[in-house]
Amino acid sequence: MTFLPLDGVRVIDVSSSLAGPYCTQILGALGADVVKVEHPRRGDEARAWGPEFAAGGSVLFFAANASKRSLGVDLSTPRGRDVLLRLADRSDVLIQSLRPGTAERLGIGPDDVRGRNERLVYCSIGAFGRGGPLAHLPGYDPLMQAYAGVMSVTGEDGRPHVRVGASVVDLGTATWAALAIVAAVLDRERTGQGRVLDLSLYETALALMSYHVVDAVGTGAEPARHGSAFPLIVPYQAFATADGELMVAAANDRLFAALCAALDRPRLAEDDRFATNPLRVLNREPLVEVLAERFASQPSETWIARLHEAGVPVAPIQTTGEAARHEQTAALGILQGLDHRQAVALPISADGDRLLHRSTPPRLGEHTGEVLAEAGYSEEEIAELAADAIVSGGQAPER
Repeated sequence: MTFLPLDGVRVIDVSSSLAGPYCTQILGALGADVVKVEHPRRGDEARAWGPEFAAGGSVLFFAANASKRSLGVDLSTPRGRDVLLRLADRSDVLIQSLRPGTAERLGIGPDDVRGRNERLVYCSIGAFGRGGPLAHLPGYDPLMQAYAGVMSVTGEDGRPHVRVGASVVDLGTATWAALAIVAAVLDRERTGQGRVLDLSLYETALALMSYHVVDAVGTGAEPARHGSAFPLIVPYQAFATADGELMVAAANDRLFAALCAALDRPRLAEDDRFATNPLRVLNREPLVEVLAERFASQPSETWIARLHEAGVPVAPIQTTGEAARHEQTAALGILQGLDHRQAVALPISADGDRLLHRSTPPRLGEHTGEVLAEAGYSEEEIAELAADAIVSGGQAPER
């Protein structure tokens, strides 16, 4: 049976970039009818983020906007605002990521919308949150990695700071927002009322840093950068082999002993300096030096076979392409053919079936006519809005 628990839920998506769109892509894959609201001529800014482009936008746009319909409408005009409000009257969720204060200035803030539809769940995604001295500022993923300390613990000591290679703050915020929206929709079944939800990139970044924050506040010491290593567990890092690199995670004393045996160095586990993880953390450098020398003596394939046999967690450090082509990836069916390209489906399976995107990312304004018709606009009204450049792609559907 197809897993579409949000079937019948309509979501109005007034977001751009990555966090908001990826959130609504999750909701769309779960069955929601997502209407993506875009400026009729410019569209979502992510459509222009290149240089690699897919049909109708960049690969980043393509990766975050499946399972949606596009409505091109100019919200800066009174008639454009009325289009959105009229659509929201018939919807369950509205999510927006406009710059702070913009939604209220346009007349589409939570009070404006929920004053007409109290059952609507209104979700705002911002940069720094709803209060505080930075609340008025815009922001993007790397800025939050910088502000929240993520970059301070990423990379190698003594070298320039780097951002995490994936947009973890954007994607994390998207996931939290999707969870909050689903919870609010479920809560509405009990109370009959929607909710006003506020999420921000900064709060997500702080949540990602949770144990680092607790450590810094509790001890007063700033976490250091350890490259591929982990400050709380040793050995838990990458090692160079004779022909590549491996990530090794001996996360407890039993696994450390198994690692030492697999490396033909069983006496390391009996060394008083390395007998427990706290001791190994204190004596990180001499232990890593011995392990590094041993790993460098044999190719990756040899060590992978030995460590798998010993039950020690290990992984080759692969390129993105190698990961995409790996037989494990194929076995999971997480890569989905979509519009002559490969897309990454949601990391969710229900009753053994992969949750897939239901349609390709839309062209700008592709569904304007049909969405307006569903909101009660006549063919003449749709044609007039299109003629006045209030909407794009405004041809009414054939009846």
